Amino acid sequence: IMESEVIGIATGDFGRPPHFVFREFTFPAALTDDEHERIADVSLSCLRALGLGWGAANIELRWTKHGPVVIEVNPRLSGTPEPQLIQAAYGVDLITEHIKLVIGEEWNVRKSQSHTAAARILVPDRDGTLDWIDGDSRAAAVPGVAEVKLYVEPNTPIVRKGDERDWIGHVIAVSPSLARTEAALQHAVDLVGWSITPALRE
Repeated sequence: IMESEVIGIATGDFGRPPHFVFREFTFPAALTDDEHERIADVSLSCLRALGLGWGAANIELRWTKHGPVVIEVNPRLSGTPEPQLIQAAYGVDLITEHIKLVIGEEWNVRKSQSHTAAARILVPDRDGTLDWIDGDSRAAAVPGVAEVKLYVEPNTPIVRKGDERDWIGHVIAVSPSLARTEAALQHAVDLVGWSITPALRE
């Protein structure tokens, strides 16, 4: 959200409970008009109730049998990878436009295109020491892939926390359709690999 304009709504998928680790994001979310309207109304109502009418905001919700339920309200831009997803899908550079707003310049969040973008978060399955991680160049060459980022280097200690600190990278793909985006994303993710030597237990 920028000011009172809902720029878009994304979906996020999690790994196994009890942890709360995002594994994949899709933008825009596949919603009915009614679902989109209800989420937008609840989100804007939150901002009004909290007096957060200026600048950027992102709101996390959970869709339940009762409709959208608010988890948290953040008076700031979303973190990675959501700004990249919005730019890939809609051609809107949220970071640049927010800077313009802050310094008093004219800003513009109008869409220049309408695609579907998705991000897969790379998460290790064990603790230990990262021996190697590669395949990012091959993944980036897959048609439809917009970005591949690795956050760690060999010899990095891996100690999972059960939250976003477990992320070791991400892959973003975009295309005019959800099916093509998902296919490109999966192909690229399959090309990225790593090896972790398990930590010794005393």
